[in-house]
Amino acid sequence: MIATIGGFDGMHLGHQALIKKAQKLIVIEKGSNLTPGDDRCDYTNLPCVFYNLDEIKYLSAKEFIEILKSQNITKIVIGDDFRFGYKRSGDIKLLYKHFEVEVVDEVKIDGIGVHSRIIRKFIQNGQIEKANIFLGHTYKIKGIQIKGQGLGSKELVPTINITPVKNYLLPKPGVYITMTNSLPSLTFIGIRSTDNNFSIETHILMENGKWKMKNEYVQIEFLEYLRENRKFESLKALKAQIKKDINTAKNYAFPTMDLN
Repeated sequence: MIATIGGFDGMHLGHQALIKKAQKLIVIEKGSNLTPGDDRCDYTNLPCVFYNLDEIKYLSAKEFIEILKSQNITKIVIGDDFRFGYKRSGDIKLLYKHFEVEVVDEVKIDGIGVHSRIIRKFIQNGQIEKANIFLGHTYKIKGIQIKGQGLGSKELVPTINITPVKNYLLPKPGVYITMTNSLPSLTFIGIRSTDNNFSIETHILMENGKWKMKNEYVQIEFLEYLRENRKFESLKALKAQIKKDINTAKNYAFPTMDLN
């Protein structure tokens, strides 16, 4: 059995370079927020075995090797910076004594190493397009529908309000071009000017009531940062800006799609 080991938070291009050479993922869960928990399984068909870092962090390098052997692993695919065991005492040389080992070079884009910490900075800065390039897929969060103010359908545009189901890293506050449950959409993240409460709201870019959410589960994929949030002097001014945002999103991201 060929396995690769790591945190795999993001399941980004660097991780994929390891995964494509493996038959199993040994996932060390240490508080991931790009692909928390079993979200990693969205990006691979390989079996994933999860270990919580808090439960194994005091194991010696030798004890950790015994865990790997219990998984019937004969070969390990890793990056060149891989360390393991208590106080990172185990290294690649030690692995070579127990397994066949393949070391994969760091993946770089424009000279920058593809790492989860870099992708997090992109997301926090609203650089969603860059984050998606390094990820090799669109960044997404999952949530459930919650009751909103009710202003959207009455005074502005209808929106779906969500609360995340896991500890996702939320992008920089602002308005984003998105896909919601695979439908073109516009998503707001931040403090609402209407009531000063934090919210995540998404508007489906389809007219005449042709879209309906059939359940409470919502998945939002982020494509492009559109603009920062700002306070408006009236609902009329806010609605006018939302209409501009909708037109921009349609023309920029979905010019060939029939949204009517």
